[in-house]
Amino acid sequence: MTFNKTQLALSIAAATLSMAMIAPQALAASPSVAVQAADEASMKADALQLQMQQMSDQMKAMQAELDRVKATTAKAADASGKVQELDQWMASVKSTPEAASAKDNLVVVRGGWDVLDHSRSYNVLPANGGSLANGGLLSNNQNAQGYYYGAAFDYNINNDLFGLVDDTSFMVEFGVQYSEYGQGKNVLTNGVTTSPTSTDARLRINASPKIKFMHGSKLRPWIIPVGLDINILGVPSNAVSVLGTGMQFGAGAEYDLFRGIVMGADARYHYTTGSINGTPTDGFTTGGYVGFKF
Repeated sequence: MTFNKTQLALSIAAATLSMAMIAPQALAASPSVAVQAADEASMKADALQLQMQQMSDQMKAMQAELDRVKATTAKAADASGKVQELDQWMASVKSTPEAASAKDNLVVVRGGWDVLDHSRSYNVLPANGGSLANGGLLSNNQNAQGYYYGAAFDYNINNDLFGLVDDTSFMVEFGVQYSEYGQGKNVLTNGVTTSPTSTDARLRINASPKIKFMHGSKLRPWIIPVGLDINILGVPSNAVSVLGTGMQFGAGAEYDLFRGIVMGADARYHYTTGSINGTPTDGFTTGGYVGFKF
């Protein structure tokens, strides 16, 4: 209930009417009685007005308190709704199986066929214009074909080729490869061979950029545009050097068999601008590999 100006006016009118009804009788009695009656009526009107003002102030205070309670209740309801939403989200997260993270790095073991462009004794064979008497080779192995095995590690950098091509991974391969081409006898400077034989074995270490296509697919072809080769001879060259550098180019493809177990095949060509003091190292390799993603 709210008191307004209309109600106040009605109350004052009622008080005035009461004074009007009392006034004739008071005037009939005596002037002093009339004045006293008027004063009493005025005091009653003032008291009534004061009471109405107090009631109005109380009503306003009650209304303000009600508004505050409503606002507090609304905030509490909103907070309760947010808590319920959070509880529902947590329950859904707990009930959802944890998604497996993408496995893009790869460790492989490799093996296959290895063939050199020229055998170790190529430069000193009479058919090629050379002479064993002038060669001074530490090995006269004439076999250019052999086998290799090794391991490699593919480290994934990104899967969009630095933002240039979608679903194309850029990786770096670090590999080591052991190759063996047979045996040969040591040759003295006068062309006489010695009875002890030596195995023509070599080691290649490579670091190469690798581009893999079709990211997200089970079948992924790839290429090595050009990579670094480090060639190490098992039997030293004529100048007893064992170390040389070169390049490799490669291509291949792999298939994800089951839960990150990969099988693939590749072919590579190894090239150097020269030989290691007369020992050629250029050659072609092809083979297969089995890898494990992580």
